[in-house]
Amino acid sequence: MMKAKVEAQEKQILNDEMNIEERDRILRKRRIRKSKINAGLRYTVLVAVGMLMLYPLVWLIGASFKTNAEIFTSIGFLPNSFDFSGYVNGWRTSTQYTFATYFMNTFKIVIPKVILTMISTTITAYGFARFKMKGKKVFFMILIATLLLPNVVLRIPQYLMYRDFGWLNSYKPLVVPAAFATDAFFVFMMIQFMRGIPKDLEEAARIDGCNSLQVLYYILMPMLKPAIISVGLFQFMWTMNDFLGPLIYLSSVEKYPVSIALKMSMDASALVHWNQIIAMSVIALIPSLVVFFAAQRYFVDGISTSGIKG
Repeated sequence: MMKAKVEAQEKQILNDEMNIEERDRILRKRRIRKSKINAGLRYTVLVAVGMLMLYPLVWLIGASFKTNAEIFTSIGFLPNSFDFSGYVNGWRTSTQYTFATYFMNTFKIVIPKVILTMISTTITAYGFARFKMKGKKVFFMILIATLLLPNVVLRIPQYLMYRDFGWLNSYKPLVVPAAFATDAFFVFMMIQFMRGIPKDLEEAARIDGCNSLQVLYYILMPMLKPAIISVGLFQFMWTMNDFLGPLIYLSSVEKYPVSIALKMSMDASALVHWNQIIAMSVIALIPSLVVFFAAQRYFVDGISTSGIKG
């Protein structure tokens, strides 16, 4: 009797264990199914948003191979027949200069401005982040306050100042201010990066006899490489897209950058050759895309490093 009772209890325990395992298996399958459904929904939303964001670029590339009339009569991405006249005629422009001249002018502005911005903002941020001085908080508040000022407010005073300097119709008003860390956003960003770096290595370097500039160059700059490249990348894209600055300070056609040259193509005649403008817009996008994808790894590292606190 006792033996049968024990066997019945063992069977009951085995059944309970099997039921628990079966229940866990069912719950695990439900969780896996639910996670797959959630992942599918997430990827569907991401793909939809990505396609929505890429739509203007895809349409721009397709429209660059259409004729001027087909752009407004066909809604499809692909042209009926690929027409390269937009690239050929657009590159020649309606002036005596080709688009190669305007690209060279653009790089004459962009390259020195990017280099000067990276150097000046790094040095200025180093002073704010690592040195103690009287009035530092006041200067920092003024720096942050300049972020709230729209650039349009400063255009007239800057124009009058550059006119008195004799800098009009030259690249100096577009390049020289970058040497004095006039972009408060970049200075603030670099300060935040530097505050996230521990001071232990700097103190060890000072014990070994390094001065402030040596500490900045040998210790901090290797750690700040993602941040510096992020600053350069932002400045490159913003300067490539700058329209108002060159429009105000440059008056000679041979000095125009790409942004002004594209607008000038629209004002050249009553008939606007949209296929040429679109084709040159596609070419104008190439430098920014190449630089972004080349520096993408450093850009992502820079964004992620901004959350580090020392």
